[in-house]
Amino acid sequence: MTPRPLDRLLRPQTIAVFGGREARRVIEQCDRMGFAGEIWPVHPKLEEVLGRPCYRSVSDLPSAPDAAFVGVNRTLTVEIVRSLSEAGAGGAVCYASGFSEATGELGDGAALQQALLEAAGDMPILGPNCYGLINGLDGALLWPDQHGMQRIERGVAILTQSSNIAINLTMQTRGVPIAYVVTAGNQAQTSLADVACALIDDPRVTAVGLHVEGFGDLSALERLATMARWARKPVVVLKVGRSEQAKRAAVSHTASLAGSDAVADAVLGRLGLGRVQTLPALLETLKLLHVAGPLASHSISSMSCSGGEASLMADAAVGRNVEFPALQPQQLPRLRRVLGEMVTLSNPLDYHTFVWGDLARQTEAFSAMFDGGYALNLVVLDFPRGDRCDASEWAMTADAVMTAAAATGALAGLLATLPENMPEPIADRLMANGIIAFCGIDEAITAAEVAAGIGQAWDRPPPLPLLDVSSIDGEIETLTEADAKAELAAFGLPVPQGLLASSPGQAAEQAERLGFPVVLKALGIAHKTEAGAVVLNLKDIKAVSNAAATMPPNAGYLVEKMIDPPVAELIVGAIRDPVFGLSLTLGAGGIFVELLEDSIILPLPATKTDIHAAISRLKLAKLIYGYRGRPKGDLEAAVGAVSATADYVVKNATSLEELDINPLMVLPEGRGVAVVDALIRRRR
Repeated sequence: MTPRPLDRLLRPQTIAVFGGREARRVIEQCDRMGFAGEIWPVHPKLEEVLGRPCYRSVSDLPSAPDAAFVGVNRTLTVEIVRSLSEAGAGGAVCYASGFSEATGELGDGAALQQALLEAAGDMPILGPNCYGLINGLDGALLWPDQHGMQRIERGVAILTQSSNIAINLTMQTRGVPIAYVVTAGNQAQTSLADVACALIDDPRVTAVGLHVEGFGDLSALERLATMARWARKPVVVLKVGRSEQAKRAAVSHTASLAGSDAVADAVLGRLGLGRVQTLPALLETLKLLHVAGPLASHSISSMSCSGGEASLMADAAVGRNVEFPALQPQQLPRLRRVLGEMVTLSNPLDYHTFVWGDLARQTEAFSAMFDGGYALNLVVLDFPRGDRCDASEWAMTADAVMTAAAATGALAGLLATLPENMPEPIADRLMANGIIAFCGIDEAITAAEVAAGIGQAWDRPPPLPLLDVSSIDGEIETLTEADAKAELAAFGLPVPQGLLASSPGQAAEQAERLGFPVVLKALGIAHKTEAGAVVLNLKDIKAVSNAAATMPPNAGYLVEKMIDPPVAELIVGAIRDPVFGLSLTLGAGGIFVELLEDSIILPLPATKTDIHAAISRLKLAKLIYGYRGRPKGDLEAAVGAVSATADYVVKNATSLEELDINPLMVLPEGRGVAVVDALIRRRR
């Protein structure tokens, strides 16, 4: 059943509250925020709450409310939600816990949550097990606790499953203009992505931040990404679950590279959704996106009056997808003229203190820097304590930044290295004037990196729809290497010429038929090298029979023609993630799989352009391109083989559980590639 739109729930004109203490608090918070609509308390015994007459039931209300806060026990919640739905209410917040998250004595929670869903029907509900929402634009709250928000005219929306984290975020003093905070609890019916889609439609919302404990409906995430791109309103995601313990065990090498977190990274990147790892980074990124939206490039300039701060800025960019490009020739004369001969002109720039306290010279210096064509221009400035120090000259520097940004039209940010050194009144003033009030060097660099990544994604054509995650039930079977290669060969992947054998003697005979040198492998063993189940470069019959006789117990032998030495070895694999389904893993193969940790996840389906770009981002790409005069590898053949593998995965998506090609040997240019080893696990 498709729920009704969320508009009435998120932007209500009439609110009904059910319950005692929590319901009273909802009314208090609405009054404090200046809610102009009507609030109807519903209670079986009380005559009035905070001057408002009480109603005895849903049927007694003047009309179906736009939104309802249901703050009663879990059993009664189901009945009230049913009554609200039948009456045509716009939606409800289900505050009670003890539903699907319950264990122990409350172990019937899953069944009760299902009953709640049936009671809601097509009426939207948030939760259960959540605080609800704060609409700081209209002063409408379904929220039973204190919070730190205030009325604003436009700002960002922050959504989370955790009510406690939501409260913490509202208490920020960083100058983030928060328009909405919404909690989703168990997401029984309405997901965070569903709410985000509804909030993007509000013209007063500038960007959306999600704190996600787990993704449920992947199609809702795709719909959110599409709406964000169309509305030009960026979305940033903080997803938890990066620990090693969260990785799913599996048979192949691919599994060691493709934990759920890595797949989540790849999927979010493909969809054009930014990702951060901490709550401070989430807030700082939302600040940047609120002011400027996605960045046009990864280029940054930085100015500070300290060499130590300039070094910290430069170091923070190491290993990050941001850059401090060299100063442009046209900037140098202006900077030299205003800063003098003692300053080394560079980016990041330590401008010393020669212009400190001089508004005109500071404005000229900042203007010269801002004219370099950088996507973001940062000025590092930590404000002194207001209770002990005079901050007038720091305020003058802030004025110079605002004036220079206005004169040049450049995007600028004032960056305090410590959050406590950016006073909230200063942050609010900067943000109101289009200057990002950054708190923390790493967080500012993260914000720039994420905003540029979103911009880069939006510059590309919209991505293909993700591969369906559904799969069939059934017993998992592991194909022999010979059968796996036969399946792949049918999709156009080149495999070595090979023959099967059931005994050491027959293996020697088959080797002679193929022609030496050959490779001998024992079938039915996953990791052959570690088990001593593969021997290379066998040059005569005796060598083959001896090698076969020393191998561990097996299901027979595969004899293959020896492949010439490659330029590089790749691993190409796929593994089924319980949330995201199948995706492709591409990386350094052979013995370097775990050693180099050089891999990339590609969501499926993938185009040859995607594959080519992914290979180019690998460290191993240097070998394929011809490292230090060595022969180049056959890049086009490698791209074609990976593309054929992707086609195989897509066509077999409902049954395939795991695929591992390791290695895919990349031969010298013009000589192709070869699938040297392959593992396939599927359901039947």
